Amino acid sequence: MPRILTYNVHRCLGTDGRISPERIADVIAAYEPDVVALQELDVGRLRSGGIDQAQAIAQALGMQVHFHASLRVLEEQYGNAILTHRPSQLVKAEALPGWARRPSLEPRGALWASVQLGGAEVQVINTHLGLRRHERLAQIETLLGPHWLGHHSCREPVILLGDFNATPRGRVYRRLAAQLCDAQAEARLPKPKATFPSRLPMLRIDHVFVSRSIRVQRIETVRTPLARIASDHLPLLVEFQIVHGKGQKPSLAHAQE
Repeated sequence: MPRILTYNVHRCLGTDGRISPERIADVIAAYEPDVVALQELDVGRLRSGGIDQAQAIAQALGMQVHFHASLRVLEEQYGNAILTHRPSQLVKAEALPGWARRPSLEPRGALWASVQLGGAEVQVINTHLGLRRHERLAQIETLLGPHWLGHHSCREPVILLGDFNATPRGRVYRRLAAQLCDAQAEARLPKPKATFPSRLPMLRIDHVFVSRSIRVQRIETVRTPLARIASDHLPLLVEFQIVHGKGQKPSLAHAQE
């Protein structure tokens, strides 16, 4: 049964102040996911020793990597990645809009890969949204629009996941939940699983949203002792099945061409 995991790795900086891509890889490897969506990766940055963190983690896991830099300063990059050991192809990787009134806010982006999973071609979109409500709303409208989830190539099955910086009480979450299913809601957990902060998780801001043809079998936050110190977020793991026969329809009820 396929497994997908989303993890904000906080540039591999642990709660103990140590930078270690190896620890991040160890946390992930213990759960043997087929696809991994990572946020906040440093590539060639002086502050983290010039390492290509995306490549280092992928290599340790025996996976290929698709990386998108949300931020570039000369040779230094910072962004998100999709890792997998399954056949995959990068479809799109682009910046998301910010908030026009605050142009100095950290740039945000998303990347979309098509991955062969469970006998189907699964469209996986990984993102990391902004800290301000106005920028998150603009970013989510873009992701729901004709160039991403509303695109004619973004057909069932679809998984949108990452760090949304949005709790279930917010408008961004509700906007998404009106179009896709929150994997935690699909799993009918007795208590929702928070992911932040890692030492004492209280907030549910990392999410996995799935289209109708994906049936969630199991979901859990990785709460191992190593996961509690490797990053300031905990990973969120989803195990699922694909319901075949729905692949001809776009993932959104009102998909825009």
